[in-house]
Amino acid sequence: MSVTGIPVRAPSLPKTKRQPRYLLERERVLGPLMLLPAIIYIVVLVGVPLALALAYSVSDVTVADQSIDWVGLDNFRAVVKNSTFQKALANTFLFTIASQVIVLVLANILALVLSTDFHGKRLIRFLVLLPWTTPIALGVIGWLWLLDSVYSPIDWTLRQIGLLGPDTLFGPASNIYWLAKPDLARLSVLLIHVWRTLPLATVILLAGLTAIPQDVKDAANVDGAGFWRQLWFIRLPLLLPIMAVAVLYGMIFTFTDMTVVYILTRGGPIDNTQVLASWAFFKGVDGGDLAQGAAVALFLFPVMAGMAVLMLRLARRTETS
Repeated sequence: MSVTGIPVRAPSLPKTKRQPRYLLERERVLGPLMLLPAIIYIVVLVGVPLALALAYSVSDVTVADQSIDWVGLDNFRAVVKNSTFQKALANTFLFTIASQVIVLVLANILALVLSTDFHGKRLIRFLVLLPWTTPIALGVIGWLWLLDSVYSPIDWTLRQIGLLGPDTLFGPASNIYWLAKPDLARLSVLLIHVWRTLPLATVILLAGLTAIPQDVKDAANVDGAGFWRQLWFIRLPLLLPIMAVAVLYGMIFTFTDMTVVYILTRGGPIDNTQVLASWAFFKGVDGGDLAQGAAVALFLFPVMAGMAVLMLRLARRTETS
């Protein structure tokens, strides 16, 4: 206190920054340390195989002769001229694009239905998610039995209801032979890809629907907007970024998948259902030509990278707009 009776505040001392006691408390140390397992995982399981595939694709390495001798782009030239590779490339794009168009339409319908309240909603959700929880190999084995050329339950059902057999809609044969005819085999592979990726897209879109603010819905109802106007002018525009993510995941799963073709048709009949992933396996592993197998597999990388960049840019534009 001063002589005049007016209290005098003591000068405040500068605050010193508390130093962390331990090394792991420092952000510069803890951040990179937490990211290290993910980096090691990516480098070991993605980077090393990619580098090895690049080295194999420009060499003449085979199972019998594993010495890596430089041949340049000869493997890529031979692969591009191969008629089976051309079929595999066309089928890969066909299965990917067609399946995702169908999945996008069906997923929107299922998401709209499952977002409403009705009796048995949990059971329907379980049945919709069941294909995604089932291992793909087991699911395709089940489809292999359903589409069997002799004992197909689908063919038996069609015969029982009078749609298959002599003088019927799908006759005159007693079996359809789903996997023996090129068009039907491609259709079967396409439908299985739809069956496989539809649950994931439905869940993603359902999460997007539930994230739409209730105020927006209430305002649309007050303005007298019906179901279709709300669908085209509110729900779908707001769901575009979510749909881009769902399509990106579906395209990646379908474009790089070989399990469906390998178990169901093994690329037949006469390579009419061959895809890039399965042809790379048959060429490189079964055929022993590791160099050309790697060259075929590398065609997947630029396409998938371009798809990912395109979808992410589309999602960013729709979010900012």
